[in-house]
Amino acid sequence: MQFTGTDRYVAPPDLALAVNAAITLQRPLLVKGEPGTGKTELARQVAASLGMPILEWHVKSTTKAQQGLYEYDAVSRLRDSQLGDARVSDVANYIRKGKLWQAFAAPERVVLLIDEVDKADIEFPNDLLQELDRMEFHVYETGETVRAAHRPVVIITSNNEKELPDAFLRRCFFHYIRFPDAETLKAIVEVHHPGLKPRLLDAALSQFVALREVPGLKKKPSTSEFLDWLKLILAEDLAPEDLARDPATMLPRLHGALLKNEQDVALFEKLAFMARRQGR
Repeated sequence: MQFTGTDRYVAPPDLALAVNAAITLQRPLLVKGEPGTGKTELARQVAASLGMPILEWHVKSTTKAQQGLYEYDAVSRLRDSQLGDARVSDVANYIRKGKLWQAFAAPERVVLLIDEVDKADIEFPNDLLQELDRMEFHVYETGETVRAAHRPVVIITSNNEKELPDAFLRRCFFHYIRFPDAETLKAIVEVHHPGLKPRLLDAALSQFVALREVPGLKKKPSTSEFLDWLKLILAEDLAPEDLARDPATMLPRLHGALLKNEQDVALFEKLAFMARRQGR
């Protein structure tokens, strides 16, 4: 099994190599990169390319590692015992399987996405070390040990919001998704907006790259935001000439798709003001 990308996902050679290396080593693939560079979508496309089902575990700030294994619903069991429910005699009725358990118990090999692992508490990655390493865990309430019938392809994403523990990093194959170059961006655009007129694409790409290179931006626009901007440009039927920045603000047309906070909008307005002063 070799991942090379799909007709819906342009995978640069280094990214495809990282995916295949992680599969060969049977280690989790830890993917970092700017938000909007396709980290989450990568797992979905790996699953589609290799013909595997996918299980997605989206981590939040309140997520605990135990939730990925299972949760014991003691409250429901107590309530049922008070109501005389016969299910109370079997504790297994109150065990809720987490995403890791589902992946381990799947009848075929699956892709397991652990999305935005850095959102959780710093202990979260460490708490999963043994389970991801040995591909098994113990259920204390029932006394059973759950082992992976088929070792899942594990893809873990991080937005670099916090440092991950060294012990966790040692067990992963790491890849950083760099921001795509102009040619790769054009290939990505062709996937999402096929047949785009070259002059319009060149004008949009030139404005987008120039905007990303402005010093002092708090949040540089991402690939996904560039695609959203192009979608609006096509919906408005704009010509290449329409994409020139407004001299009064130095902002491009429909800039709300690219700039997502008031500090960055104010930065361009400040640049426009300074340009006008220098032009006097």
